[in-house]
Amino acid sequence: MQLRMSITILLGAACTPQGPPVAWSAAFPPPDAFEPPSGPGGPAQSYTEDELFSACGAIEGGPGDAEHHNLLVMYDGYLLHPWAPEDGGGGISFLDASDPCDPVVVGQAWSDRMRETHTMALGEADGREYLAVDYLEPDTYDVGGVGFFDVTDRTAPIWVSQLATPNFYYPDSYLRVTFSNTWQGSIVYVSAAFNGIHIVDVSDPVAPVLLDTVTFDQPTMVGSFTVIGNLGVVGGAGTPRVVLMDVSDPLAPTPIPGGTFDTSNEEGDLQKHYFSSVSGRYGLYTRQANGGGPIVYDLSDPTQPTWVGEAFTEGGDGAYVYRQGDRLFQGDSAFGVVWDFSDPTQPTELARLEVSGDLDTMSPIGNVVVVSVDSGGDPGLASTVFPHRTEPDRQGPRGELVSPMDGATHQATTSRIGVSFDEWIERASVFEGSMRVADEHGVPVEGTFNVSEAIVNFTPAEPLQPDTTYFVSIPAGGITDISGNPTPTELSWRFSTGSDLWP
Repeated sequence: MQLRMSITILLGAACTPQGPPVAWSAAFPPPDAFEPPSGPGGPAQSYTEDELFSACGAIEGGPGDAEHHNLLVMYDGYLLHPWAPEDGGGGISFLDASDPCDPVVVGQAWSDRMRETHTMALGEADGREYLAVDYLEPDTYDVGGVGFFDVTDRTAPIWVSQLATPNFYYPDSYLRVTFSNTWQGSIVYVSAAFNGIHIVDVSDPVAPVLLDTVTFDQPTMVGSFTVIGNLGVVGGAGTPRVVLMDVSDPLAPTPIPGGTFDTSNEEGDLQKHYFSSVSGRYGLYTRQANGGGPIVYDLSDPTQPTWVGEAFTEGGDGAYVYRQGDRLFQGDSAFGVVWDFSDPTQPTELARLEVSGDLDTMSPIGNVVVVSVDSGGDPGLASTVFPHRTEPDRQGPRGELVSPMDGATHQATTSRIGVSFDEWIERASVFEGSMRVADEHGVPVEGTFNVSEAIVNFTPAEPLQPDTTYFVSIPAGGITDISGNPTPTELSWRFSTGSDLWP
């Protein structure tokens, strides 16, 4: 039997409010003093009980859309929609989703080099904004890697560059392709299946540079590499292996002792997962090939990740899973499931959604979910919109996992700082007033921010000082979810680059 964790005890021990010796809040802007998103934000409509879990609209791509759709996210108040097949040739759309059942295109871009992408990795450089996606050179099978759109102008995004990564090979869809990307500071980590993790310098995204490739002693298929501060989480792609990594040196990720495990059921039987995501303190894994449903692990102690719970669907075959507070949304190939996640030890099925095609992805956007297929869908219905709550989302996001951990010592001066929330975050709300970092003298630390789904990362502009305590605060009323709801309570913690914490 797997060890069940005590949710109450571990949640209560997440972070302890701390503060530096001076009134440091005066050195920062108010937490809500950010420039509002350019777009209208998440859905604001209400629905009747009879309208729940019934299709109300569809989202199409632009000219040349092969109707192979995946994850959609919100960015700067707009819905960001990728539409590209695995064999390449596709694009992205920015949409006004204020009426999610009838979204309006704001801007689109096409590239014959874009291929199916499983994350939306966004970052900034020299005052411009970029999106990293997967790349395949047209009319080739062994030239591919990561490509970049400039998305600074939401009405006119444009493909600007690409980087071929070593040992890429297609048409095999799994073994040696690139699956997903994570952007932290000036680094993009490219998840490259059995080729490992490519580390790419994106100081200038128009001219990306491959710095190194991380491989593993044992064969490890890297489907995703999620980064939260100094913690990296390798998830598989049709394999059971998960590797938690120390990325305090961002150029040399290293496996954490005790942090490697194979996903399993409660009885300890090995269970392959098709893909995974991280939200709050939880790693979420989609059971594959032996039924479907989510498998849940607690990652808050990276040296001892803990099995939490699972749910099973007969006839399912897991694909992608995402969290929104007390709900999970999982594509299960033949259908999709909305799960009640209020008790993570026992996710409970709330609704089952069916559309034509291979239903792999369910993207929660406020009180609706966009259900997407990557093959076999009805024309014009590769992404379909379903209400899942009657009222608009009014719950603010809560941080559940931080890195470095509260009270950590001997942290590298190259550390980055991350927070994993229980739902997706609006990038526009993240700035120096809503995520505050200061040293033990109350001096603010300058740096840059990245947001990826539920995760916020801060990269200091300069290395941290040795033998120094740093304080981090996320005030109430600052960072918002994609529906504009702010953090309801303050989250604060401290760590040290030396052996002692102050005070």
